[in-house]
Amino acid sequence: MASPESPETSNTDPPSDCIIPGGTKLLTNMPDLLMLPELVFGALVWILVASINVADKVSQGWVIFVSLLLFVLTLLLLICYFFGYPRNSTAWCFLDACYHGVAALFYFSAAVLQANSTVRHQVRNDRIYQIDVAASIFAFAATVLYVAHAVFSFKRWKSV
Repeated sequence: MASPESPETSNTDPPSDCIIPGGTKLLTNMPDLLMLPELVFGALVWILVASINVADKVSQGWVIFVSLLLFVLTLLLLICYFFGYPRNSTAWCFLDACYHGVAALFYFSAAVLQANSTVRHQVRNDRIYQIDVAASIFAFAATVLYVAHAVFSFKRWKSV
């Protein structure tokens, strides 16, 4: 006789809402789809700030540190998700939400410091000023992406 509980309806399976998809399905899920633009904007911030002779080494050093660190961590997280490592764990949904929340705070602090450095040193060369402005814009754009990812990830985690 068949068991009353089939494997498809087992209570031990994680909810399908919280399973982080792997492979190419990763690019169809809204919070995880934001990882690619996060990587692109983070790399742009890092490249733009590193391409000039920085006037404020402490604040722009923080901008480079944040953009480089979060680029590497987001890339590692994307690779883990792509190969399906955390597929059946609800704890990874919480980790994803917390990571992107902290990353949004880090990027916000870096964006504010970059904008402050841009405003304080706008009497420099026009080309350097334009690069600083572009880095500030991309840093705020990356902040918005990380905030959106955190909000969608928290919604996914809370729907469990």
